[in-house]
Amino acid sequence: MHIEDISIVNFKNINEVKAKFSPKLNCFIGKNGAGKTNMLDAIYYLSFCKSFFNATDQLNINHEESFFILNGNYNRSESKEVISCGLQKGQKKQFKRNTKVYKKLQEHIGLLPLVMITPSDVNLILGGSDERRKFMDGVISQYNQNYLDDLLKYNRALLQRNNLLKQFASERYFDEELLGIWDSQLVEYGGRIHKKRTEFVKKLIPVFQHYYTFISQGNEEVDLVHQSHLYENDFEASLKLAMPKDRAAQYTTVGIHKDDLLLNIGKYPIRKLGSQGQKKTFLVALKLAQFNFIKEISGQKPILLLDDIFDKLDQHRVEQIVTTVAGEQFGQIFITDTNREHLDSIIRKMDTDFRIFKVETGQVELAQ
Repeated sequence: MHIEDISIVNFKNINEVKAKFSPKLNCFIGKNGAGKTNMLDAIYYLSFCKSFFNATDQLNINHEESFFILNGNYNRSESKEVISCGLQKGQKKQFKRNTKVYKKLQEHIGLLPLVMITPSDVNLILGGSDERRKFMDGVISQYNQNYLDDLLKYNRALLQRNNLLKQFASERYFDEELLGIWDSQLVEYGGRIHKKRTEFVKKLIPVFQHYYTFISQGNEEVDLVHQSHLYENDFEASLKLAMPKDRAAQYTTVGIHKDDLLLNIGKYPIRKLGSQGQKKTFLVALKLAQFNFIKEISGQKPILLLDDIFDKLDQHRVEQIVTTVAGEQFGQIFITDTNREHLDSIIRKMDTDFRIFKVETGQVELAQ
């Protein structure tokens, strides 16, 4: 699967761009702030119905304009797809597949599998557990619509339960039977979510370790550990045991919304002991494992977006990454860089069909 071309109007600092892509390697070259990452984000948006960077849709509209439009033509193994999105300030965005408007955006997730690697991925290491849960949920949701549905229902039930705990505290009464209505929903949806996360991490670990070992040439040992209350106790029993604590805290203190994915180098957290190069290697290996996982499940090679990932890595690790993504198991790739010579050396090593685009103050043109 690959994106053949894209049309962009008023998306971030990009006023109007039309670009045709190579089905293999595409490179955006330009200074920092020119709009290279925004080009990748537009491609990401067409896969996930949202920006990788801005949670608020309105922030993706060029600040001098009142709307943005994205349109992409895709070649999937069994079909051609035209995906478009339009957003007007103050209105709800409209997402279309072959001119037909989606009733629910979640119906689109998974149609166009994609993996993006950016410097901001360091938040997976340095950020809180919510960042790592989002990583797990984002991958699983790409190939399992039921998982995404369970996640949305779980979060709604969690919100209602927390609101009820606050209401009990403010009005100084307690109704265990009423709370039990939401407990049963948390147990039902949370149990299925836990099972899928467990299966995902178990399958991800050996692939992740393979990529890390290859890039680092076996210099370090790494591991992933899924941490969850549901490994310790039955979820329903855990909710009952935590009841006094929940009432005092006025929110739900146990459940899959507290899960974490521990990222270790040796036997210690990489956030504490890892060098910048080791952290970046860890993240690249994790995302390449994500790519492999989605490809195996979906039967399609996801689009791979590499945003300025070679900074902070020594030349050997860069070469190992390039050797990896140049393999047959990968499909269409987009790379951003500020250094043309650096890009040229990568292109020579990959020995594949390619296009280079020059990006300058939101303008994009073919550089060859």
